[in-house]
Amino acid sequence: MRRFFSQTPLGGTRAVIGGQEAAHMVRVLRLRPGDEVVLFDGSGDEWQAVVERVGRGEVELSLKSQHRVDRESRCPIQIGVALPKGDRQRWLVEKAVELGVARLVALKSSRSVVEPSPAVVERLQRYVIEASKQCGRNRLMQVDWQPDLSVFLQDAPSDAARWFAHADPPSPGIEQCVSALQQAPPRQIWAAVGPEGGWTPEEVRLAHQAGWQPVNLGPRTLRIETAVCVLATVASLIVPTTQVQTQPTDRKSP
Repeated sequence: MRRFFSQTPLGGTRAVIGGQEAAHMVRVLRLRPGDEVVLFDGSGDEWQAVVERVGRGEVELSLKSQHRVDRESRCPIQIGVALPKGDRQRWLVEKAVELGVARLVALKSSRSVVEPSPAVVERLQRYVIEASKQCGRNRLMQVDWQPDLSVFLQDAPSDAARWFAHADPPSPGIEQCVSALQQAPPRQIWAAVGPEGGWTPEEVRLAHQAGWQPVNLGPRTLRIETAVCVLATVASLIVPTTQVQTQPTDRKSP
């Protein structure tokens, strides 16, 4: 069933969807009264809904049932990344959402090619919504930006696994890190992926001082978005993803 995001919290018996979502409903999918859809607002719940009225610039729906559907990872995964250029950002966000990343932070490093800013975050947030609609997540991946790498490194709690993707000088392989964490799964996982030009020696020093573990992702040079996918995939396997459960609420629609 088609899924749509509501910018305003859902509740009660009716909802009104406007903006780009309404345009997609009406102009692209040509929904009509009586069509059934799923709505979500990022709270973790989803609503079965029926289109009641299609107007100019908005769609009115009746909410029939509300369900808590959990598709999140048990262990929160936060990844800081020096963003690549152009459409590669969309691909990176899409895969991070699909792989269950809880928070993505656009970082500024000495060799970054993209300057993190509120405008960049706003664009990435639109990608998050589209990816969440497709993959079924009912909580939106948080997107932030941090122009100071040292702040991001220091913000990671000491009881989190902290992975700093870095191959030179030789660092422990990702398989070694996974094996160690499987013995004592962490409460959360933080990871950092640098720019295509790599981290500077000073940035590597900062990571070491902050207690981060350098991690070698293999003998081949990975693109930024590929490295993010590797770290997110491996992190999601350390603590298995919560089994999807659907729990109807007690509320009955009139």
